[in-house]
Amino acid sequence: MMPMTYSLDEKYEFIKNSVINSTSTNPVEIAKSLMNTDYINIHGPEHHFLDGAAFLTAYKNAGGNIDLPLCLDELAKRALTMPGAMCGYWGVCGSVASVGAALSIIHNTGPLSTDNHYKEHMEYTSEVIQAMSKIGGARCCKRNAFLSLLIAANFVKKKYGINMDTDKISCDFSNKNAQCLKYKCPFHVE
Repeated sequence: MMPMTYSLDEKYEFIKNSVINSTSTNPVEIAKSLMNTDYINIHGPEHHFLDGAAFLTAYKNAGGNIDLPLCLDELAKRALTMPGAMCGYWGVCGSVASVGAALSIIHNTGPLSTDNHYKEHMEYTSEVIQAMSKIGGARCCKRNAFLSLLIAANFVKKKYGINMDTDKISCDFSNKNAQCLKYKCPFHVE
């Protein structure tokens, strides 16, 4: 039987419809609940929406004052402009860009913003990129999502008092990822 193929627009709609119904305050749990569906590949640009959507949902569920459907629609527009394989070709992970976009949507920041949110979002993205650089490659959209979302949850707790759940993270995708780093990955379980 041939696997189903979906456009990015279709994938984003499935993701949006799923996260809207979540009551979890754990962004990794929200993301992992969708990562085993047939519309999320082991690697791929659907993570450029999924990761930020999981973050926005957990943020809202943890008490963040946002219009979630409106924020998800804006995130989808931005995520569609992010090419696949950003990590290798551009030197920035799509998950980091996705959560960074989510933060900018939450705070309504843009390129001309002069408030603290502009600089704080840069602090977040640089912290994640630095953590990813210490692990190295090859690519892993799951590892990078977990790292990006964990750091984001800790970041918004420290900066904005939003308390998201962040249980111990373990990866269930090692056997599906031909490039898995195994013991070098902080989320790998034997």
